[in-house]
Amino acid sequence: MPGLSTAADHSVLWFAIAAALGAFGGRRGRRAALRGVTAVAGSSAIASGILKRLLPRRRPPLVAFPFVGLRRPPMSSSMPSGHAASAAAFVTAASMELPVVAAPLGALAAAVAYSRVYNGVHYPGDLLLGGAIGAGVAAATVRVWPRVDSSPASASPVPPALARVVGTPSADGAGLTIVVNPGAHSGRPRVLTDELQAALPAARIEVPDSPAGIEAALRDAVARGDALGIVGGDGTVNTAAGIAVEHDCPLVVVPGGTLNHFARDLGIESVDDAARALKSGQLVAVDVGLIDRHVFVNTASFGSYSKLVEAREHLEASIGKWAALGVALVRVLRENAPFEVTIDDRTRRIWMIFVGNCAYEPPGFAPTTRTRLDDGFFDVRIVDGSEPWARVRLIVAALTGNLVRSRIYSRDLAPSLTCHIPERENLLAADGEIFEGRPDFTIQKHPKPLLIYAPE
Repeated sequence: MPGLSTAADHSVLWFAIAAALGAFGGRRGRRAALRGVTAVAGSSAIASGILKRLLPRRRPPLVAFPFVGLRRPPMSSSMPSGHAASAAAFVTAASMELPVVAAPLGALAAAVAYSRVYNGVHYPGDLLLGGAIGAGVAAATVRVWPRVDSSPASASPVPPALARVVGTPSADGAGLTIVVNPGAHSGRPRVLTDELQAALPAARIEVPDSPAGIEAALRDAVARGDALGIVGGDGTVNTAAGIAVEHDCPLVVVPGGTLNHFARDLGIESVDDAARALKSGQLVAVDVGLIDRHVFVNTASFGSYSKLVEAREHLEASIGKWAALGVALVRVLRENAPFEVTIDDRTRRIWMIFVGNCAYEPPGFAPTTRTRLDDGFFDVRIVDGSEPWARVRLIVAALTGNLVRSRIYSRDLAPSLTCHIPERENLLAADGEIFEGRPDFTIQKHPKPLLIYAPE
């Protein structure tokens, strides 16, 4: 018990577990680790930094515990228990993102809390108050950083008799050409290629010499009458989706990028999931968006968001994607001003716009998941630039979880948008890919759906 209590000093135990979750737990593990560490920081600040000063209480007399004791008994107030607060905060927050860790981490947290009483440095009431603080802070993180619903989105099944497709592959992959982005899987596409060959031995697998050859390889496959498979991130999937919907060709998606939003919405997170989708034979029809005639399956935007993506792409080769995103965000916030745009005959000044292909959740300005992929609408979220201190109010509202109720923010569902931007340079973004658009453009649904294999 003294060793366990000491291991949890300064939350070292929880930071170590967070590091392990981040390294070996995949995307959900990283989210669990980050939420857990955030909750620990908040609970420690409240329990140890504030309440211990406001609630002075002597520690239990050490004479009552002659058989145990810590080498360095704490001298601060006994109430509340900082160890219990950190333990409850980390376990509650991590379990929100990764429920499978709730039981083992809960048992460990209970043991840490009990060790504080066993070692004679806390009363049971101190633990109860500390635990309540930790759990409360963990729950409060959801207001600032909403949880992600990882369940797959729904889409309408396509009856085989009505599916007008170029080719229908067999369960072992015969009749299917899978094009692999050479930059997939952090530049190690061979790992995914070997897994694909094992799961779908009859499929034709092609790895172009560079990303520039992806489109040509996909068009060659369509010309042969093959169904299409694509391995890569959302931008690569976007390229394949445009060709597939153009030719009424079924598509198999294999996640190989950093975020893989579209594949995750389909319920596909691995090569095995993609193979299972093909073997199920379940074709679904999903909406495809068009912004100035460019296809997108996830999101589109223009204005400041497009400049953010462009700035990130210039920096990521030298400092990495996530660091580049942070630097680009600061730069865009500092340098860019609201711009004028006419949307459906209404002229307004806006600072940022997000257009999602189908309705996204949660409702704030951090949309993450979709419940359907075929609802026929665009999710349009706008930050109004005509209000004073719009950017400052945006940041404050986002940090306090009040963005939905802020006057500078609006959200609507629309079947299409007609836009006019009276600026010489008009950068548009389709699934993170930047291109120069026309001053007058439309955002609308493609007249044909994308036929895609999804797990049952």
